Amino acid sequence: MKQSHSNIRPLFISLFVLLFLFLTGCWSSHEIEEQSLGIGLAFDKGKQSSIEKKLNEQGDGYSKKDLITGTYQFITPQVASSTTKQSGPQQKSYVNVSETGDSFHQMVREISLRSEQPVTAHHMKVVVIGEDLAKSYRLEQLLDQNFRESEVRPSCLVLISKGRASKTLETKKAGEIPAFRLAGIVENAYRTARILPPMSHIKVESKIKSGSSFLMQKVLSADGQVKFAGAAVIDGKTHKMAGTLNEEELEGVTWITGKGKGGVVKSFYKETGQLIVYEIESMKSTIIPRVTGNNISFDVNIESVGRLSENWVVSGNTFKNEFLKKAEKSSEKEVKRLVGNVIEKMQKEYQLDVAGFGNRLRIEHPKVWNKVKKDWDQTFSETQINYDVKLTINDYGTSGGSKK
Repeated sequence: MKQSHSNIRPLFISLFVLLFLFLTGCWSSHEIEEQSLGIGLAFDKGKQSSIEKKLNEQGDGYSKKDLITGTYQFITPQVASSTTKQSGPQQKSYVNVSETGDSFHQMVREISLRSEQPVTAHHMKVVVIGEDLAKSYRLEQLLDQNFRESEVRPSCLVLISKGRASKTLETKKAGEIPAFRLAGIVENAYRTARILPPMSHIKVESKIKSGSSFLMQKVLSADGQVKFAGAAVIDGKTHKMAGTLNEEELEGVTWITGKGKGGVVKSFYKETGQLIVYEIESMKSTIIPRVTGNNISFDVNIESVGRLSENWVVSGNTFKNEFLKKAEKSSEKEVKRLVGNVIEKMQKEYQLDVAGFGNRLRIEHPKVWNKVKKDWDQTFSETQINYDVKLTINDYGTSGGSKK
C-alpha cells in the first residue's frame, strides 16, 4: 500500500506543475493598447504625401520607385477613447498614414519606422483600390500580399473607387470611422438593388482563378462623404478594370441574377404620365441556357413580389384590380428597360459576361461549356438573350385614390 502511495505522489506533483503553467496565461501576448489596429487600406497610383516629401527631403531613404501609395487606417484604444471624452469636429477616431513605394510589404514595414506601435491587420475591414490603379495592374498583383498574409482575413471586403481611394477613408463627422462606414453600407443591400453582394478577398481570389469576368462595387467620395455608385467591370482574361456600369446598369444586373434583397422601381403610369413606385419584397431570376447544334441562347425569367409604395396618380382608384394590373405592367416595363440596357452594354460595349450566363451554361451543359469556355466572352457577345419579367403587387398600403 505504501508503495502505491509513493508512486502516485510524483504523478500529482507533475499534474500540479502543468496546471500552474496553464494558469500563467499566454506568455507571448501583447497588450492591445500597444498595437496599431489596421481597419482600412487604400491603394492609389504613387503620389507622396506632404509628410513623406518632408521626410525624404532630409535624405537617408531607401531605393524604390513611387508606383503605389498605400493609405493605412488605424484605430487605437487611445484614439477611440479620446473621442468619447472630448468633443469638437477636430477629434477623430482614426489615424490615416500613407506610404509610397513599389512593394506593398515593404511599405507597411516602413510604417514601423514612423511609429512605436506594431501594425496588425487582424481587424482589417475593407481594402479600396483606386480605378486608375485597377486599370493599370492585375488584381492579383495588387492583392497578392494580402492573399498571402495570414493576418488579413479572407472576409475582408474589396471595393473600387472613382478617383483617389484614400479619399474614401476620410470623414468630417466626429466619431465616425470611415472603414466601418464602408463595411456598414454593404449591409444596406436589403434597401436597394444597387449594392452588389459583398466581394471579399476570398471571392476575388476565386473569381481570378476561375478566369471569369465579374463586377466589383464602386464607391465615390466628396468632402468627407461617400456613396456606392455602380460597379467596376473586371475582365476575366486581363484581371484589370475594363470599364464601369452606372447605378441603373448595376440594378439591371441585379434583376438578371435575382440576387437583390430589396429596392424600388420607379415608373410612370401610361395614361397620365404620373409617378408610380414599386417596392421589392422578393426577387427571383432563372437563367435557362438553350443549346441547338452550335447555337447557344438564353431565356431569363424574372419574378418579383412587392408593394405599391408611392403613387402620384390621382385619377384612379388604387384599390381596384384594374389599376394594380396597370401599375404592375408599368413597373415591368421599367425593369425590362434596365435589363435590356445592361445586356446591350455587356454584349456590345464590353463584350464581357459579368452576369453569370456562362456559369449557368457550365452547370447545365458542361460538354458545350468545355468547347466555348476559352473564348466565352466573345461567344457571349454574339448570343441571343430573351427575357421576361413578371411583377406582382400584393400590398398597396392603406391609402387609395378616389375615382374621378
